[in-house]
Amino acid sequence: MLKPITLMYPVIPAKDEEERAALRPIGRDRERYQAAIHGMTEIIQAADEMGIWGAATPEHHFWSEGYEVAPSPTATNAYWLAKTKNIRVGPLGYVMSTHNPIRVAEDVAVIDHLSQGRTFVGFARGYQSRWTNTLGQHLGARATKSPNAAVYNPQTTAAGFSQATQLAADKDDDARNRAIFEESVELVVKAWTQESFTHKGINWQVPFPYEAGIEDWPLAKAGVTQRLGAPGEVDAAGVWRRASVAPSPYTRPHPKVFVAGSGSPETVEFCGRNGFIPTYFASIAAAGPLSERYRTIAAQHGRSFAPGQNQCLVRWIQIGRTEEEALEKIRTYDLDIWKNFYAAMGRRKVEGDDIFGSLVNSGLFVFGTVDSVRRQLVEQWKILPGEHIALVNHYAQMPKDAVIETLDIFQRQIKPALDEVIDNAFRVAAE
Repeated sequence: MLKPITLMYPVIPAKDEEERAALRPIGRDRERYQAAIHGMTEIIQAADEMGIWGAATPEHHFWSEGYEVAPSPTATNAYWLAKTKNIRVGPLGYVMSTHNPIRVAEDVAVIDHLSQGRTFVGFARGYQSRWTNTLGQHLGARATKSPNAAVYNPQTTAAGFSQATQLAADKDDDARNRAIFEESVELVVKAWTQESFTHKGINWQVPFPYEAGIEDWPLAKAGVTQRLGAPGEVDAAGVWRRASVAPSPYTRPHPKVFVAGSGSPETVEFCGRNGFIPTYFASIAAAGPLSERYRTIAAQHGRSFAPGQNQCLVRWIQIGRTEEEALEKIRTYDLDIWKNFYAAMGRRKVEGDDIFGSLVNSGLFVFGTVDSVRRQLVEQWKILPGEHIALVNHYAQMPKDAVIETLDIFQRQIKPALDEVIDNAFRVAAE
């Protein structure tokens, strides 16, 4: 069965670019944000009543322009869980090149207990330079441009650099970002799954300093940790040597882990090694081959998955009575952010000045009548019968009632057809 996730990309609404400019910085508009954040809760509650599997929000900072005002997924996730009954809630995801991994492990474990297992967690690497570089400065993190995910676009080359020089710099930043990310995720999993652990990596040591340990821990001097703490926390000389992170998660061994990617094979292989769920912000042409690579790597590490199992496709959908009505919804709800964020960042290919064409031809949007959207998704699921689909909406640029209506149509009229494709794929794989 397909497990849909409503992925809330909170956009502070404006009727057009002129109003957005007139209200700058609209991201700090108290009244509009107040309405948006409580409207999101109402959408999550409606999704809960529909039987939608999950709800999520990304982590992004400094969005003065108002396009992705989602700075605190921990707070919103905990609030949504308190306001719902069955839906699972989590971030998609924590940008681990900027975080203290122990704090992330603790936050997720506490929320997992508060919700009695109704949470999941997503991890991301960070591609927005103004905040990844700033918040990750103490780790030496720089945003990744995912240079291995697609053909390099010379239009994004920084002034004063040749394409080759800029690409080399992008690869260096990407390698550093990936190293920080993978070490941080490793630490989170250690904190979740091991009674006590040590660690010595490029950015983190547990204990610190690693070689000397913590020599002045008073409870060790008093013999308390030796008697009551985790075995091995304190050595024979009374030095604290191993960390025991409390609490452990409610879910065993830990909540589901999603990892966001835009087509990087390294990210897919990382997921395969660890049993995480690759989450494809990519066209089916890119995601299809990567999904098989995921299965191959997972099998090499003792994990057998059917086609699409433990994988997630990300899609934006707009449904109308006609294709033109669906396209008009895209123009009204999605084109602003596509033009002034996705395309302006150089992450989406634009031929000439055809911003709208780049959106509808990106492979990320599925639009048209109910029958057309169902047919398009069925064809994609025949290639990659993903266990999960993350349905992005640009609420509150897209009104609350329109988001709820789209989720309802998806759940009742489209999901059953995808369930059938998934069931067939699993059946064939089992034969």
